[in-house]
Amino acid sequence: MNKKRSAAAAGQAWQIYSETLQPDAPGMWTRVRAVPRMIKSVLRGDYKGMSFGTLGLLALGLIYIVSPLDAIPEVFPIVGLADDTAMALWLAAALVKAAGDFVAWERGGRPHVVVGEVID
Repeated sequence: MNKKRSAAAAGQAWQIYSETLQPDAPGMWTRVRAVPRMIKSVLRGDYKGMSFGTLGLLALGLIYIVSPLDAIPEVFPIVGLADDTAMALWLAAALVKAAGDFVAWERGGRPHVVVGEVID
């Protein structure tokens, strides 16, 4: 992995970690435990803070990481792992952010209205 990608990966990891340290923000363990509840709530239609499309993209990202088929195969040792690392960091950042929003939604009494949604 070249220096620019290493710096970007380190910056992304720091952003994920620092978001969990904000005052009144849920911690990392709380967010990790909230992910299954968040997925269930999205699939049931209770939680409107994440779309089915976003959930699908997260699932595709996970499939890409575990799949033996890659855009850049691991035959090329360093570059081959860089795409999987980038995908894993994106997936972790997206899940940490989404889980934090979900926990805030749960703590707020589970309102069914999304900011910006038109109410009749």
